[in-house]
Amino acid sequence: MQMTCPHCGFSKQIDQQQLPPDINKANCPKCKQSFPVPQPVQETVEVAAEGYQSSAVETEISTQAEIDVLPKAGFWIRLVAAIIDTLIVFVLQFLLGSLLALAGFATVGGGEGAVTNMAILIQLFGFVLSLTYYVFFTGYCGQTPGKMALRIKVIRCDGSSLGYGKAAFREIPAKFIAGIIFGIGYVMVAFDDQKQGLHDRMADTYVIKL
Repeated sequence: MQMTCPHCGFSKQIDQQQLPPDINKANCPKCKQSFPVPQPVQETVEVAAEGYQSSAVETEISTQAEIDVLPKAGFWIRLVAAIIDTLIVFVLQFLLGSLLALAGFATVGGGEGAVTNMAILIQLFGFVLSLTYYVFFTGYCGQTPGKMALRIKVIRCDGSSLGYGKAAFREIPAKFIAGIIFGIGYVMVAFDDQKQGLHDRMADTYVIKL
């Protein structure tokens, strides 16, 4: 490090490792005046960085603890919300499917082959409509209309919003796996400490009460 006397301007290169660790002042060999020894910049930066990292970790732990203790929605309230959503989806499928059928028959007629094809098309439309309903609302705001009515919401375990990608994973493959094992993945909500079903654990989500 370069040490410069502020009184006479005398300067000399000093090996930092040769300085005693507790030295605060130095005497100029030219003018014999004393002056404070500058503290190594690197040490100051490292101490500041360590303090910042420690503060960031403490903040993260504190925030996660607050999220973990949020009131979670249990099995029955989630079941009622699911029933409301099922009824809404059924009505939408019926109304929009009927309009699609009328438009199809008006276009291609009512032959035997046309009826079969139209039935398949309507079933496919209803399936896509159902998936779109759950993925859109969950990804957009974490709440389907059924969850809005019961004042519950899906969030990620770190407290952030899901987004459409995470919502699609939770609502399609994760729920499929939760349901295919005799619905055990859904029943887990009733016994889990954090009220998480298998699909919640797979997608790293909570369902909280608002």
